Amino acid sequence: MKLFPRYRRPGLGTILGTMQAKRHISRHYKLAYWQHPIQTPVNNAKRRVLRKAGYYSDPMKFLRWMLRLGL
Repeated sequence: MKLFPRYRRPGLGTILGTMQAKRHISRHYKLAYWQHPIQTPVNNAKRRVLRKAGYYSDPMKFLRWMLRLGL
Protein backbone atom coordinates (compact mmCIF):
# COMPACT_ATOMS: atom_id res chain seq x y z
CA MET A 1 0.00 0.00 0.00
CA LYS A 2 1.26 3.46 -0.88
CA LEU A 3 1.75 6.09 1.76
CA PHE A 4 0.67 8.92 -0.54
CA PRO A 5 -2.00 8.99 -3.24
CA ARG A 6 -1.21 8.70 -6.94
CA TYR A 7 0.94 11.42 -8.45
CA ARG A 8 -1.80 12.17 -10.98
CA ARG A 9 -5.46 11.20 -11.22
CA PRO A 10 -6.20 8.64 -13.95
CA GLY A 11 -8.16 9.91 -16.95
CA LEU A 12 -11.47 8.53 -18.16
CA GLY A 13 -9.79 6.61 -21.00
CA THR A 14 -7.51 4.87 -18.51
CA ILE A 15 -10.41 3.94 -16.25
CA LEU A 16 -12.50 2.57 -19.15
CA GLY A 17 -9.54 0.74 -20.72
CA THR A 18 -9.71 2.46 -24.10
CA MET A 19 -6.28 4.04 -23.69
CA GLN A 20 -4.64 0.62 -23.47
CA ALA A 21 -6.06 -0.35 -26.88
CA LYS A 22 -5.06 3.01 -28.41
CA ARG A 23 -1.52 2.70 -27.02
CA HIS A 24 -1.21 -0.85 -28.34
CA ILE A 25 -2.17 0.25 -31.87
CA SER A 26 0.02 3.35 -31.72
CA ARG A 27 3.08 1.39 -30.57
CA HIS A 28 2.51 -1.49 -32.96
CA TYR A 29 2.37 0.78 -36.01
CA LYS A 30 4.77 3.44 -34.60
CA LEU A 31 2.20 6.17 -35.22
CA ALA A 32 3.54 8.67 -32.67
CA TYR A 33 6.72 9.22 -34.67
CA TRP A 34 4.78 9.94 -37.87
CA GLN A 35 2.16 12.13 -36.19
CA HIS A 36 4.58 14.29 -34.20
CA PRO A 37 8.09 14.05 -35.69
CA ILE A 38 9.28 17.36 -34.15
CA GLN A 39 7.28 17.37 -30.92
CA THR A 40 8.50 13.97 -29.70
CA PRO A 41 12.25 14.82 -29.47
CA VAL A 42 11.45 18.21 -27.90
CA ASN A 43 9.26 16.63 -25.22
CA ASN A 44 11.87 13.94 -24.56
CA ALA A 45 14.57 16.58 -24.10
CA LYS A 46 12.34 18.58 -21.75
CA ARG A 47 11.61 15.49 -19.66
CA ARG A 48 15.32 14.60 -19.59
CA VAL A 49 16.20 18.08 -18.26
CA LEU A 50 13.50 17.89 -15.58
CA ARG A 51 14.65 14.41 -14.55
CA LYS A 52 18.27 15.60 -14.24
CA ALA A 53 17.13 18.58 -12.16
CA GLY A 54 15.33 16.24 -9.75
CA TYR A 55 11.78 17.30 -10.63
CA TYR A 56 10.49 13.71 -10.44
CA SER A 57 12.32 12.78 -7.24
CA ASP A 58 10.29 11.66 -4.23
CA PRO A 59 10.92 14.82 -2.15
CA MET A 60 9.80 17.05 -5.03
CA LYS A 61 6.69 14.92 -5.64
CA PHE A 62 5.90 15.24 -1.94
CA LEU A 63 6.43 19.01 -2.03
CA ARG A 64 4.14 19.42 -5.05
CA TRP A 65 1.54 17.23 -3.34
CA MET A 66 1.70 19.43 -0.23
CA LEU A 67 1.35 22.57 -2.38
CA ARG A 68 -1.73 21.10 -4.11
CA LEU A 69 -3.30 20.59 -0.69
CA GLY A 70 -2.59 24.23 0.12
CA LEU A 71 -0.28 23.55 3.06
